[in-house]
Amino acid sequence: MDAEKSRSQTVRELEELIAALDRRVPHVERMGELSIARAAAALRADALRRIEELQRDAPAGARHARA
Repeated sequence: MDAEKSRSQTVRELEELIAALDRRVPHVERMGELSIARAAAALRADALRRIEELQRDAPAGARHARA
């Protein structure tokens, strides 16, 4: 797999992760849920940062129009 395919696949997988985190509904009545929600928010932020890095480092002709 070439670098651009690998980068594109990673971006797609990170976007899928973000979508899954966005679909999750916190159940605040459950013990430990606040901690889980915070961890999910941090993971989402990290995934968004990584997508930005991957797209910024991509060759100009290979960047996605999603940005």
